[in-house]
Formats: sequence, C-alpha cells, structure tokens
Amino acid sequence: MRREFASRADLIAYVTQVFPGATGAVSETVGGRTVALEKLAALQPDRYGHSRNELEGAVTRLSPYIRHGVLTLAEVRDHLQAQGYAWAVVEPLLRQLAWRDYWQQLYEQWGDGIWDDREPYKTGFTAADYADELPQDIINGTTSLDCMDHFSRELQTTGYLHNHARLWLAAYIIHWRRVKWQAGARWFLSHLLDGDPASNQLSWQWVASTFSVKPYYFNQENLARFSRRKWCATCPHAAQTCPFRGSYEQLHKQLFPHAEASHSSRRLGTRR
Repeated sequence: MRREFASRADLIAYVTQVFPGATGAVSETVGGRTVALEKLAALQPDRYGHSRNELEGAVTRLSPYIRHGVLTLAEVRDHLQAQGYAWAVVEPLLRQLAWRDYWQQLYEQWGDGIWDDREPYKTGFTAADYADELPQDIINGTTSLDCMDHFSRELQTTGYLHNHARLWLAAYIIHWRRVKWQAGARWFLSHLLDGDPASNQLSWQWVASTFSVKPYYFNQENLARFSRRKWCATCPHAAQTCPFRGSYEQLHKQLFPHAEASHSSRRLGTRR
C-alpha cells in the first residue's frame, strides 16, 4: 500500500479507492507527527484546568495521537514540565496522563480480563439484570432526547466525543437503559479514533461501578451547566419529562432502588 501522498485529499482519494465499501464521513482529525507536535505546542494547561469539563472547554485533542503512538505520555509530560508552569497549573492535565498510564498497566496485567466485570455492580442489580445488546434507538440517534441523540451522531460521524459527553452517554446506557457496559464499550471502540481498550473498557467499568465503589451518574442540572444548555433549551423533554431531572438523591432512589443508601452519587471531579 502507498505510504506517501501529495496531500490529505490525495490520501482520502486513495483510501476511498482501496476500500470502496467504506461508508461515513471523513473525520476532521488530521493525523501525523507534525500536526501532533503543533497541538502539543499549543497546549494551554491553565485554560485546560479551568474549563476541561465544559464541552466547549480547552481540551487537548491529543488522545488520537497518544493512542496510535504518534506522541507518548512521557513527551506530553516533559513538554509541560519544560514550560516552567507551576504545579497547580499542570496538575489537572498530568493527572489525566497518569490515569491513562494506570489503565495501560492494568491492561498489561489483565489482558482480555478488562472485558470482565472486575467487581460486582454497586447498583443493587446483578449483571443478569442488564441487557446484552445496545438498543437500536441509541445507535440510530432516535431516543428523542436531544443530548443523547447528538452524542450518538457525533460519535459515529466524527470518531470523537468530549470526555464529559462520553460519561453522560455511558451513564445513560448503563443506568437509565440498563444495558451491560460491555455493549457500550464495544460500540465506542468501533467508532472512536482514540479508542484505547484500556482507557475505554476500564472507564466504562468505572461508570458502571464494576471497577469503582459506586456508579457514576448525572442530572439535568449537571448536563445543562457544562453544555451551556445547548440541548436543554430545545429538547421537548426538558421541561417536564426529561429522565435526568431531579436531585442526585432523587435519581439515586429512582435508578438504584435496591442499592445501599451509602452508594450516593459520584459527581464529576472526584476522579477525572
């Protein structure tokens, strides 16, 4: 196969010719070491630390390059340290690099065992209570929930989702639709350009509570805040029938009626 191309358009034309059965849009993510280094040089760790949970925040978009070995975690760390930033500025980003490294070490130890529930669910349900397959309306983006349908389409069209959107969509699939995390993890891996088995599977387990002390879930207020009400303002369910409405305590009782009371909500920020 060819490895040298005059332009990205030339590459796309070649891939289209070689794989005529491939469908879908071409991702806007541009590969290569040169682009990766440009993104690395453009990092703004201070803005990242303050805005990374917002969908429009200053995230790095380095994950595809790290996933495919174009950049290493050590390179990103060394670049940040070389800039002379104060520890408080770089700590949020370095913490994420550390989590990725931790997942990789567990993957090396467990291998395909990362597909197995590492612990029982902490939701009051057993694995047998969760469906094996992802519902078609989630895949098709026809749940009638504007936010979830958008995330589904964005995942499948661009090969990317903001980490917060990944958490929301994963929590919806597992806790509201009661689907096994493995089904969602397979779906993500089949579309994400940065789909790393270790980070993907173990993050899904973290949401599910099979590799954490309690499940991750969210409410409408959390989603609206970090998405700037992008979907809540127009969604037909927003006012009265949104399944995410309510306090964390109310949603806990609704989603996990058989769980111990001590398994209260996990708010974003306790690990990520």
